[in-house]
Amino acid sequence: MDTFSIDEVVEQIHKKMVAVVAHLKTEFAAIRTSRASTALFEGIMVEYYGNSVPLRTLASLSIPEASMLVVTPYDKDAVKAIEKAILASNLGVTPNVNGNVIRVVFAPLTEERRKEFVKLVKHKAEESKVGIRNLRRGVRHNLETLKKDGEISSDELERTEKELDKITHEQVMTVDALLHHKEQELLEV
Repeated sequence: MDTFSIDEVVEQIHKKMVAVVAHLKTEFAAIRTSRASTALFEGIMVEYYGNSVPLRTLASLSIPEASMLVVTPYDKDAVKAIEKAILASNLGVTPNVNGNVIRVVFAPLTEERRKEFVKLVKHKAEESKVGIRNLRRGVRHNLETLKKDGEISSDELERTEKELDKITHEQVMTVDALLHHKEQELLEV
């Protein structure tokens, strides 16, 4: 295996680690705080004329004030289906239908609920770190096999392992920063 191929492998692992972090960001966005966020509604699917359709394709979402989200369906016949989907979403919010508009008010979280969410985000962050480290471990194993087979030198192995450690450390630090930010957001009253 030549140096170019090793560099490609490192680049691929870097992309996979970045994807793990991106997934964590998406998961964190779906964990509600006392503030309204359109990201909370990303995963909501609405039963509409026999099909399961993403809420975003049926309505526009806006935030007129910090603790309120307004859902404006493009089709007034979808109002009831959207209301039902929001209720079923386990976000802990109650939609208020006013004509063709659905208002969702985000009540402040209880202290107990905040602590539950903090535990949840810590768990998700730890899972992401484990995923990142497992990616590194898999590549290291493959590189050591290549060295044993004589396809790469000890110097190439050492250089690549140092690069992998650097990339891994950067991604773990990013996860820690995301966790810290989300914890602050959850604990903010």
